[in-house]
Amino acid sequence: MTFETILAIAFFALVGSVSPGPSNFMLLASGTNFGFRRTVPQILGITIGLSSVMLAVGLGLGALLTAYPPLGLALKIAGGAYLLTLAWRIAMSRPTSRSASNDGAKAARPLTFLESAAFQWVNPKAWVAALTAMAAYASAESPFVSVALITLVVAVVNLPSVAVWAGFGVALRRFLSDPVRLKWFNIVMALLLVATLWPLLK
Repeated sequence: MTFETILAIAFFALVGSVSPGPSNFMLLASGTNFGFRRTVPQILGITIGLSSVMLAVGLGLGALLTAYPPLGLALKIAGGAYLLTLAWRIAMSRPTSRSASNDGAKAARPLTFLESAAFQWVNPKAWVAALTAMAAYASAESPFVSVALITLVVAVVNLPSVAVWAGFGVALRRFLSDPVRLKWFNIVMALLLVATLWPLLK
């Protein structure tokens, strides 16, 4: 694989990673509600989860989905259901200070590493990125090496790119320290997350 190809993959990964999508909206909300440190497992989960999807697609899962459309439909349904669950969770998020709510409600928390990684398997944007990257850049002459290299380049670019979204959320914390503002911010983030379902409905 040439250096020019690696640069092309890195640029593809950068555009895909920093553009709005389900995972980035969740990171923005998590950074705002829980801070950067508590969002780190979620950031890592996104990159590792995306990498696992990339590897699976490169090693043949993409062809399997093409050959068996019902499997792809099941993945879309599962992804939509999980995304709606996460949107509800974001909409209901409230500040989690040590003086937490007096009503005894269960404290909100960011997604765990495993939850975030698992979400990539039902994240439409992750599948589009994986299918596109493997179709465009994988080499028939050395499939295993090229798939591994594509996955590595995407992971290296993806990690800092998605972390920026959590950083944006942290930057908004002071402005959103007002509970009313934070409430409406979370509702807007949830609605944006639901809006990412549109490609699944086409």
